This record gives sequence, C-alpha cells and structure tokens, in this order.
Amino acid sequence: MTRTTAPGSDHLVEENIKMKNRGDRVRENTAAKVNKRIEEEAKRRVAHFAARGEAAISRRIEELDAEWDMERYLEMNASALALTGTLLGLFVNKKFLAIPCLVLPFLFEHSLQGWCPPVPILRRRGVRTRKEIDAEKYALKGLRGDFANLAGSDSTTAAATSGRQAWQAATA
Repeated sequence: MTRTTAPGSDHLVEENIKMKNRGDRVRENTAAKVNKRIEEEAKRRVAHFAARGEAAISRRIEELDAEWDMERYLEMNASALALTGTLLGLFVNKKFLAIPCLVLPFLFEHSLQGWCPPVPILRRRGVRTRKEIDAEKYALKGLRGDFANLAGSDSTTAAATSGRQAWQAATA
C-alpha cells in the first residue's frame, strides 16, 4: 500500500494509480482526477446504500446490471454513425461515406489502445468501465451478505458492516 502522507508522495500516489489501472486500458488513458472522481462517486453510493437495507441494495444492483459501460456506448455510437453515414452515402450524397471512414478507425484504435476521441468526453460525463461498475456491484453484494457462505471467509469479511469495508473488499 502506498503512503500518501510523506512529503513528495504525489509520485507514489501516481504510481499506485498506475498499478491499480494496469489491465484497464480506458482507466490508463483517462486523466487521474477523472478516474478519482468516478471512484469517489461509487464509494459514496456504496456508503449511502450501506445504511438503506437489503431491498434498496438489491434495486441498486439491478440498476448496475442495466448500466451501460464504456464499450457499449462506443459500440452503439460507432455503429449508429457508420450506418447513418453509409445510408446517407448510398441514398443522398456519396460524400457522406466519409463518416464511416472516420468513425470505424477510431473504434479500431480503441480496441487496440483503449482510447479514441469520444473516451475523454464520455469519461468526464461519468461513463464507467465494466470493471468499475462491477466493483460497486460486488461491494453492494458483500453488504447484502451474498458472500457470507463462501468457504474460508470469516464473519468480519462476510458480513461487511460498512460501505467502506465493502468497497475495499471489492476493489482489492
């Protein structure tokens, strides 16, 4: 764990964030303050639902199951733009064929690097990766007691009593 209280610890915090983002190309290509804001909002939601009871937690888990992640937004937007450009190119003016020629390489770039022009815009608007959505979901499941009967889990971990503990368990 990185200590953040020592002088000059900003570098250590950045290294910790890089380690945490490893394997998540969207987070790696997103500004640290945007990632932090998205994570803090999720922590606040988990803490909020920790005090609301099992029914509220179950409703929130259903909402998380339906939440669109970054990949879904990009796929939907790219396919809609490509289809629209193709149809306009075929039926209105061939110059509209430039739209899919611009959009599809961006989608390809995202598949290789985890970045394309819409990513920073969507991230600033709070669009999360599947991993970020799942972290909140599993923290809530921990609060609800879904993992209480797992072999090897002690009662403290299985019955997480606070949103903070559940969040730490889900993002460890």
